[in-house]
Amino acid sequence: MTTDLTQDLQQRIVQAASTGEPVEILGGGSKRFYGRAPSGTLLEVGGHRGIVNYEPVELVVSARAGTPLRQLEQTLFEQNQMLAFEPPHFADTTTLGGAIAAGLSGPRRMTSGAARDFVLGCTLINGKGELLRFGGEVMKNVAGYDVSRLMTGACGTLAVLLDISLKVLPRPESEMTLVFELDTAEAIRQANRWAAQPLPVTATCHHNGQLYLRLSGATKAVTAAAKQMGGEQHADMSELWSGLRDQTHSFFADAQTLWRLSVPPASGPLLSGGEWLYEWCGAQRWLKTDATAEQIRAAAARAGGHATMFRTPQREGDVFHPLPAKIMSVHQALKRAFDPRQIFNPGRMYAEL
Repeated sequence: MTTDLTQDLQQRIVQAASTGEPVEILGGGSKRFYGRAPSGTLLEVGGHRGIVNYEPVELVVSARAGTPLRQLEQTLFEQNQMLAFEPPHFADTTTLGGAIAAGLSGPRRMTSGAARDFVLGCTLINGKGELLRFGGEVMKNVAGYDVSRLMTGACGTLAVLLDISLKVLPRPESEMTLVFELDTAEAIRQANRWAAQPLPVTATCHHNGQLYLRLSGATKAVTAAAKQMGGEQHADMSELWSGLRDQTHSFFADAQTLWRLSVPPASGPLLSGGEWLYEWCGAQRWLKTDATAEQIRAAAARAGGHATMFRTPQREGDVFHPLPAKIMSVHQALKRAFDPRQIFNPGRMYAEL
C-alpha cells in the first residue's frame, strides 16, 4: 500500500536525482556513528512506521522500516516470539530499517544466524524514485538473486527501505548462563568444543579471564547441559547479554576507538597488547588498542578475516576493511544499478561508493 509519506519520499528522491543532490537516509539516528561520516540533505524515514502484517503461527512479521525496534520486539514478546539475531538497539530510537540497513547482529548470531538470514522480502525506493518489491513472506518465495538480503548491511547506500518481512522464532523456554575461569586460548578452545556438540549453547563471551556461555532451550535440556558442562550457574544474566548487544557493557564504556574483528573462531592470538573481548566462540573480537589501522587489518587478514573501525572520533579514511579491486567493482556496479546518480548515503561505506 502506497502512503502519502511514500509518495513524498519518491518525489524528493526524483528531485534529488535530477540535480545530483546527495541525501542522508535517517531513521532513528542511533547508528549515525557507524561507517564513514554521513553527508547530504536529511531524508527522514522514521515516520513510516507500523506493523503491516503479523502471523504468529507462520512465524512471519512484516513492518514498515521506521517501526521502533522495541515496539516490534514487544509485539513479538506478547506471542512468546523473538527476532533471533538479537539486533543491537544502541538507543530507544532504533528502527527496524536501521537495524537491517546496518546488518548488525547480537550474541545469538553464532547459532541462530545473522540478520540477513531472517529477511524474507522488502519494499524499497531506488535512486530513480521507483517503488520496487522483492522477495515475499515465506522462504520459498526467495528465488533468484536475493535483493532483499542484499539490502542488509548496505548502510542505505543502495535504496530507501520502506517495508521489511522477517522470519521470527519462538522464545526459548529456559535460559541459563555458565561462568568459567579460563585464559583466552583455553576459553576459545573449550567454547568451540562445546559448540560442536549437541548442546544448547546460544552465546559466548570471554573477558578478563572469564568465559560466559548462555544455554537456551527446553528446561530439561538446559539443566542437563549445565550439569554436563560444569562451571558456576547463573539462572538470569540477561543484563550481560543485552549489555553486549547494545554495548552498555563496561568494556565499551571508555572506548575512544573500538575495533571489531571478524575471523575464524578458532584463530589464535592476533595482536599483542590492547584490551580484548571475545564473542561467538572467538569469531567476533572487540579490541581497544593504540595499534595502527594497518597493523590491525594485517593481523585480521593473516587469520583469514577482516577488521572494522566500529567507533572512532576520527571518521576519516577507511572505516570498513578495504576491498579487493574486483569485489569493489561488483559493489560499484550494484550502486550504479540501484542508485545511478549516487545520491544515497554517498561515501558512507567506502569513498568509491
